[in-house]
Amino acid sequence: MPKTSFKELLDAGVHFGHLKRKWNPAMAPYIFMEKNGIHIIDLNKTEVKLEEAANGMKQIAKSGRKILFVATKKQAKDIVSEKVSAVNMPYVTERWPGGMLTNFPTIRKAVKKMETIDKMAVDGTFENLSKRERLQITRQRAKLEKMLGSISDLTRLPAAMFVVDVAKEYIAVREANRLNIPVFAMVDTNSDPRSIDFPIPANDDASKSISLILDYITEAVMEGLNERKLEKEKEVANAKEKKEKKDKADADAKAKAASKAAEAKDSSTKATETKEGEEKKAETKTAAKKTAAVKVETSAKAKEDAPAAKAKVEEKK
Repeated sequence: MPKTSFKELLDAGVHFGHLKRKWNPAMAPYIFMEKNGIHIIDLNKTEVKLEEAANGMKQIAKSGRKILFVATKKQAKDIVSEKVSAVNMPYVTERWPGGMLTNFPTIRKAVKKMETIDKMAVDGTFENLSKRERLQITRQRAKLEKMLGSISDLTRLPAAMFVVDVAKEYIAVREANRLNIPVFAMVDTNSDPRSIDFPIPANDDASKSISLILDYITEAVMEGLNERKLEKEKEVANAKEKKEKKDKADADAKAKAASKAAEAKDSSTKATETKEGEEKKAETKTAAKKTAAVKVETSAKAKEDAPAAKAKVEEKK
């Protein structure tokens, strides 16, 4: 994660606070000194707190949850919308819709209404409406887009909230505190840091200061998202490797089983052939014995009949 140097913070004017008479006593630990009636913020503490907040936001982004950025003041609007949209996170730069967190289902209904109007434009329902109705719906869609277009992807409550100017966005901070959503915020000398979980003491009025802090924060968020992407790719690769190993093991097991079956078949065939050979030999032996017995009987009978035949021959003579 890139580190912001003391000089960069100094050059961006992060150290400038508000007039002494406007200060909040709770900010005393973060104030370095007072000069010409203006409080100067301790940049060493800003560095530490900024790194702490960036690490926290990086872990949230790495877990795949959303962080809501809130900045409705003129100096911060364009900076937030440009930098936050690059990391694909929701943001609010127009008026904070009261109850956006505490009454989130109603806000979701408004977002769904916007999506319904978009569907009407695509499926040709608009053509069946009168010109006046079309104009009313188009204006309603434009109003919803302006207020809620940047949070249309926010399907559930955010895991954290980043605020520029706590004093101006006090309603958003209260809603987050009520729902126990951790709040990261740029806190100036006129703000109360006690309601903020991760305060970053910094000048929240200068566009350079806001830009520098947001650069650091969005880079940390992007890093968290990239790490998550790499982990997912690694998990997919590991799952693929495990599957390949399993398939290979299954194929080897099948081949082994087939080989054993073939061997068993061969051995049974051989055993059958051997048995048949033995049976044939036994039959041959039996036939030979029968033939020998017949021969013996025939010769014995011939011997018995020989004297009678000789006597007949003599009688004829």
